[in-house]
Amino acid sequence: MPLAVTNYDFSLFLHVTAVVVGFGSAFSESVMFPVAMKVSLRHLPYIHRMQLTLNQFFVLPAVVLVAATGIYQMDEGHWDYGDLWVSATITILVLVALINVFFFIPTDRKLLPIIQQTLADAGDRELTLDDLPPTYQRWGRAESVMGAVMGILLVAAIFFMTTKPGLG
Repeated sequence: MPLAVTNYDFSLFLHVTAVVVGFGSAFSESVMFPVAMKVSLRHLPYIHRMQLTLNQFFVLPAVVLVAATGIYQMDEGHWDYGDLWVSATITILVLVALINVFFFIPTDRKLLPIIQQTLADAGDRELTLDDLPPTYQRWGRAESVMGAVMGILLVAAIFFMTTKPGLG
């Protein structure tokens, strides 16, 4: 029996896979930082490197793949770009890309050398939150807030894509 998979089906597969793999990794970032803080502040350089890797090599490619397959599906499915569920998810996709490129990636690039220097200055002494420079604490809190915003945006996109409000 031949495999009956259409181009549209394959596009949908790629679309959903990109969302799960690319944006799922973004969700994991929300727990990495708090876990590292509880275990040892010495894990923070690893966290920043991991977040840079996920944002550059998982999230950003996912944005491109989701956009490309979404455009194809819009054309093939004869969907209307003016529908709320479409325009809302496009807006969210653009925000996810912008937040990654202009906030998360530069912030982790900024925080990594700060925490590396702080750890080097501390020697073998275990650090507490009070030992972290104010700049690091401020940007770390901003990353936490933006991580929550990103999570809400992604959940909203899933809602719009699965329920397609306004169609009927």
